Amino acid sequence: MLNDSKTDKLLEDAHIKLRAPEPEDLEVLFLWENDTDVWRYGSAISPYSRYLLKQYIADAQVDVFQSKQLRFMIVLAEENVAIGTVDLYDFDPINSRAGVGIYIDCAYRKKHYATRALLLLERYVFEFLKINQLYAIIPETNNASLRLFLQSNFIKAGVLYQWISGDNRFEDAIIVQKIKEQ
Repeated sequence: MLNDSKTDKLLEDAHIKLRAPEPEDLEVLFLWENDTDVWRYGSAISPYSRYLLKQYIADAQVDVFQSKQLRFMIVLAEENVAIGTVDLYDFDPINSRAGVGIYIDCAYRKKHYATRALLLLERYVFEFLKINQLYAIIPETNNASLRLFLQSNFIKAGVLYQWISGDNRFEDAIIVQKIKEQ
């Protein structure tokens, strides 16, 4: 599956690599998943326990076609340090699309690692999984994420009005998508 050499080459460049979550990622995932500053950008509404994350890691090897989601750890190639995650979610094999989400640890932001991870994920999705398109739903105030996707040649496909609840108000979300080049 993800261990063959062809797939490995799809999942790495000179600076980073994408790999499946491992048990040793538990503590860093615990910190990232419980970072309340980013909960408003995702779907978390309560803290994650180490127990639940340990179960998630153990079950993460499930086939994307079964689980409809897939998480990769973003790892610095030389240092072998996890610096973030990139996720496929709501995988729809019939319509050949999946949502994408990305998280970079605050110590590693603004160093183009998110751009590199997104490019590797696109290559994996379009070349290996043969998916036709990726999309992301981004709160309109998440300027860094919007900039990342738009600079990565995703197109603004629409607005989801009052889509995200937070701070006693609703916020619009921007949907972006990238269709596989033919």
